Amino acid sequence: MPDTFSSDSFRERCDELAAADADLAAIVLRYGYPPMWNRPNTFETLVHFILEQQVSLASALAALNKLRERLGEVTPEGVLLLSDEELKACYCSRQKIAYIRYLAESVTKRETDLQLMPSLPDEGVRTALTALKGIGNWTADVYLIFVLRRTDIFPAGDLAAVNALKEIKHIPKDTSREDILRIAGHWRPHRTVATMLLWHHYLSSRGRK
Repeated sequence: MPDTFSSDSFRERCDELAAADADLAAIVLRYGYPPMWNRPNTFETLVHFILEQQVSLASALAALNKLRERLGEVTPEGVLLLSDEELKACYCSRQKIAYIRYLAESVTKRETDLQLMPSLPDEGVRTALTALKGIGNWTADVYLIFVLRRTDIFPAGDLAAVNALKEIKHIPKDTSREDILRIAGHWRPHRTVATMLLWHHYLSSRGRK
């Protein structure tokens, strides 16, 4: 089975990283342990990830809450009953409407089975998700992190994680992707927990929850 982590092992993994990296240790010392963020393995969660692409978390949540108000439960069948105008009224852009509809159709046709994802290796999950229109590596990464709790994922396309890494390591803003990945590689096999520490730094240092 793929390697995952749980609430029982989360702080222990934080401590292992802190013992090996003084910059991560400083995050725990200053802000405490990060929350162990997680989301359920549902259609709604994937819709939420799509809504979060390239917008603020607050904007995405506002759109998701509008969908919840409209549908009660955000299901593929419910989404497919809504018109484009109704989805636009839920703050969904034309492009994201197309992505959400495509996902809903794939799930209802059983071309995509979220219940199979926990048994797949990381790259199998990534391949299955990125085959869907509108889902790229960032969405696959956050699904692996938040939903499946895979232990060794670093989302190189996540600006908050990358900017936090640059801040704690005191490296230039124009540091290359290759160098970012090399630095993150030092946190193997716990890059997911390291990412949560980075997000914790990013949010806490800016006074955000």
